[in-house]
Amino acid sequence: MKDYDFLVLGSGIAGLSFALKVASHGRVAIITKKDRAESNTNYAQGGIAAVTSKEDSFGLHVRDTLDAGAGLCKETVVRAIVQEGPARIAELIKLGMQFTEREIPRSRGAHELDLGKEGGHSKRRILHAKDITGREIERALLAAVAMHPTITVFENHFAIDLITSQKLGYVGDHHCLGAYVLNKETGQVETFAAPVTLLATGGCGKVYLYTTNPDIATGDGVAMAYRAGAAVANMEFVQFHPTCLYHPKAKSFLISEAVRGEGAVLKTLEGVEFMDGYHPLKSLAPRDIVARAIDSEMKRSGADCVLLDITHRPAKFIIERFPNIYRTCLGYGIDITKEPIPVVPAAHYQCGGVSTNLDGETEIAGLYAVGGVACTGLHGANRLASNSLLEALVCAHRAAERAVGVQNHGPGFKIPLWHSGNAHNPDEMVVVSHNWDEIRRVMWDYVGIVRTNKRLQRAQKRIANLQAEIQEYYWDFIVTSDLLELRNIATVAELIVVSALQRPESRGLHYNLDYPQPNSDWAQRDTVLRRLA
Repeated sequence: MKDYDFLVLGSGIAGLSFALKVASHGRVAIITKKDRAESNTNYAQGGIAAVTSKEDSFGLHVRDTLDAGAGLCKETVVRAIVQEGPARIAELIKLGMQFTEREIPRSRGAHELDLGKEGGHSKRRILHAKDITGREIERALLAAVAMHPTITVFENHFAIDLITSQKLGYVGDHHCLGAYVLNKETGQVETFAAPVTLLATGGCGKVYLYTTNPDIATGDGVAMAYRAGAAVANMEFVQFHPTCLYHPKAKSFLISEAVRGEGAVLKTLEGVEFMDGYHPLKSLAPRDIVARAIDSEMKRSGADCVLLDITHRPAKFIIERFPNIYRTCLGYGIDITKEPIPVVPAAHYQCGGVSTNLDGETEIAGLYAVGGVACTGLHGANRLASNSLLEALVCAHRAAERAVGVQNHGPGFKIPLWHSGNAHNPDEMVVVSHNWDEIRRVMWDYVGIVRTNKRLQRAQKRIANLQAEIQEYYWDFIVTSDLLELRNIATVAELIVVSALQRPESRGLHYNLDYPQPNSDWAQRDTVLRRLA
């Protein structure tokens, strides 16, 4: 048994920010299933949206967020996160985060933050560190964490399930007591107990065949919270990033929206611009519209991809503004200063998640969720670009303030150690890899950018059959990280499909050909799922 005051599952911007803010109030354990820097945050290219310019305003940022969210954002949540953002940015800079600056014209060497512009934003408000913003955030936060004697990071540890009073058979209020965690190096399951547990596990991009997300993004936090009895909301809203590099050797490399923000234009393989036929903002339209437009053009022409062209900008500017994208594409034989980039949409961000309030509180006492794993109401039916890192910073701060004020659960909860029973070592791992591939292909083919009821029902049947097989395998064999990830993506796939079937309209990221228009009865109405006891 490992006892801590705070248990943090995940080592991205949300988990690390929370850990730093509660570290002076008790012992903190950070659980991360790979190394501490491997997180969705680390792969974020674009930046953080925040009002820091005199030409911008909170009102404009709120309006842009509400417009992108297609009538499903919670306006009070949007206003709070937008207004509290600059203070959290200032804290991040104080920790050592180095945002890109530019020289102020006619100012004799003075500098200011270099603000980018992305789809759906009416002003330049994206703070960035070149095109590796996430990597720089991780560097600054991990350096600060390393200085804290009360924080312990457990790398290569995989959280299996949350421990709750209800699961243990206690009557009364439902409390989270910690988590069972697989030590991947020893193969042993360890018990972590804490009165406060934070889910900061990121999203679920790997539930789809093509994604911009790293391999870790298997929806672990959403699946664990759902199994524990917490409410999960709006999982039908999966954002497909319009521009993932299309190359046979490129696994999941994202071409940042900031490239379009700096003037890149989407074209067909014949070199014809097409976005003007879909939206007044053309290539800078919100992501859901751009992704559907690309999908439509590819289906119409039979092409495997479209082109993103920024060659009209000076080569020096392109290389300095997007050094990582330039180097990576060049490694695949594409010089983006001279030729357009082949791109396709790919699963990128879940706008739904574990239902929380602004302070990250879930329906289970002692359990908090922040960042990509959570659904606060900020994103609504479609996330505005670069609002996710902003939400993680603000809500981690609020959750930390709330958590340190919560009293311990007190005595009375006896937590049993993990017991494997008669489970034995798995004999045919091909079952895991086959089911993994089948789920991701089913989701891509039937629950993608454009949906129909028939496709969704077909996916539901197939996933139900796969889940039965996975559950049998889970109970018969000793757990491994591959099996745990498979179990989680199957759960998340089910949640996405069920949520999509329950929403009889098209809104934001959820586009159903059987209901092509928004339904006013479903404006401001969340799709909420809870596991039946």
